[in-house]
Amino acid sequence: MTARTPRYCGVIPPVVTPLGADGEIDRPSLERVVDHLLDAGISGLFALGSSGETAYLTPAQQDEVIKVITAASAGQVPVLVGAIETTTNRAIERARAAAGLGAAAIVATAPFYTRTHASEIDRHFRDIAAAVDLPLLAYDVPVCVHSKLDPELLLPLAADGVLAGVKDSSGDDGSFRRLALGATELAEFSVLTGHELVVDAMMLAGADGSVPGLANVDPHGYVRLHEAAVRGDWAAAKSEQDRLVALFDIVRAVRPGTASATAAGLGAFKTALMLRGIITTQVMSPPMRSLDTAETAAVAHSLDRAGLSRTR
Repeated sequence: MTARTPRYCGVIPPVVTPLGADGEIDRPSLERVVDHLLDAGISGLFALGSSGETAYLTPAQQDEVIKVITAASAGQVPVLVGAIETTTNRAIERARAAAGLGAAAIVATAPFYTRTHASEIDRHFRDIAAAVDLPLLAYDVPVCVHSKLDPELLLPLAADGVLAGVKDSSGDDGSFRRLALGATELAEFSVLTGHELVVDAMMLAGADGSVPGLANVDPHGYVRLHEAAVRGDWAAAKSEQDRLVALFDIVRAVRPGTASATAAGLGAFKTALMLRGIITTQVMSPPMRSLDTAETAAVAHSLDRAGLSRTR
């Protein structure tokens, strides 16, 4: 078996994008989020992912996010940047912009909106990798792009040096296990889970790290979980994971039938960060709505129950 030294490991939060009352990027709040995450000892930052509302931001806003995060992190950890676009040429354009603004790596999904075939997804990743001189990670999120990135597609791309890693948010734990098994012969290839409620199980299955949206709210908890798993203290890892599962109840604060799952999750994360005094507002990108007073109170209760300090 090849000795593995994956390029990306540990906890790499997908950074939320705070907005001001005017809907524009709230730079001071975003800087505080980065400081909050770095203080926890995270291993990297993922800008412009799903938790960063990338699909809702204009290219100018996306550029601003990259500038703020790269400047605030000041080279302390690598900044992975999403180039999440419908088709290859658009993804390449965003990847080149990210590279010019200091990204350490690019993260791309399969093409979407257009109907696509596995051979075209393969070509999509190869073309992006050829166009930008940065490591490329695949983002497996079929709930959003409607294509599953199977190990049979990903592992040959990794073996050919096209992919440096995968962020798996598919929820298909069997597929993830097969991916992790296949990666044992790929020394630097990174297998990262985005399944924040089962990070302990995914680490046991061979994950090199995690990219959990909830880590915006409690990065220290996810770092403790990762460190426990690395040293093989699975009881401690399970205990921390169980606490984080309870904290994830913040996404249930939104009244049923009034918002999408995306808005419920991102709204809860932003509300929790606002209550913790890290960001100024809980404003969401349209057409999503912010949590109301009663929903905000429910998030506050979950924070208190999880032992997390808040200023509001």
